[in-house]
Amino acid sequence: MQNQKRLLLDVDTGVDDALAILYALKSPAAVIEGITTVCGNVAVEQATVNTLKVVELSGAGDIPVAQGAAKPLMREWGGTVTAYHGENGLGNYDRLPEPKLQPLEEHAADFIVRKVNERPHELTLVFVGRLTNLALALAKDPAIATKVDRLVLMGGALRAPGNVTTVAEANIHGDPEAAHRVFQSGMPITMVGLDVTMKAIFKEKHLEELKRRMPSQLADLEAFAEHVLKFRFNAYDSSDGLYGTALHDPLAVAVALDPNLVETEDHYITVETKGKVSEGATLADLRRPTDRSNASVCVQVDEERFIEQFIEVLCSGKGGA
Repeated sequence: MQNQKRLLLDVDTGVDDALAILYALKSPAAVIEGITTVCGNVAVEQATVNTLKVVELSGAGDIPVAQGAAKPLMREWGGTVTAYHGENGLGNYDRLPEPKLQPLEEHAADFIVRKVNERPHELTLVFVGRLTNLALALAKDPAIATKVDRLVLMGGALRAPGNVTTVAEANIHGDPEAAHRVFQSGMPITMVGLDVTMKAIFKEKHLEELKRRMPSQLADLEAFAEHVLKFRFNAYDSSDGLYGTALHDPLAVAVALDPNLVETEDHYITVETKGKVSEGATLADLRRPTDRSNASVCVQVDEERFIEQFIEVLCSGKGGA
């Protein structure tokens, strides 16, 4: 297929990471060069197991998976986010078999450096967790910043409120020092933050449509998707009174493959690493615009087209038909 994009995913596989992996592996617009894992929603070991299980569920074959950082650069990992991801990261879904695939012996940071250097200017990095592995990779080889096609990250908030503090989004807050290093690296960045992910809410009517269109041969995938989505519906209902869920990580994959889904503004983003109240904030000077920028920040999204693409891709035959 023409115009396919080569993606390298980095995940901390909880619920929306799992859906993002399925979306990427099943999209006809993507070639997945590998997946790296990091601590975040769950411990890195659990993230790796979850990733391997989801890869097998997709039917995509032997996708390289490399385990990465077990803790942030300068902090301790905060523990499993059970309210939104369950004890096992997959909404407590326990019907996926233990994976036959095994992770690479190579560390995620080394894998990232190797793949970028093997395919200079060809890879789009899609990071939907903390940026720890990428910061480590940049420390090993700063030149990779000039060799990636683009980094699309799920994280941050420009004008939207934070989701772990009043100003900070979870992925950036979880390792602000790593995020600071990445934003300062000179790498071309698209920031898919809460300004757009909270505008694209997957609701019960969308789940019913997904179930209606899912082929019978993908019954295992349907059962998994229905379980984890309903888990998130209940989590959002308990915390926000909303029976639905943001598709944070799948939207980042979608933007990497179809940038026209979003409208962006160019800003110079700085990451707060020291403030007790503002730690993890992604800040831009909105009062005094400047020609200097380091990120294209997503500010609007075509939510209906994104959700339609999400349903269409998950129900497609690619991968596990």
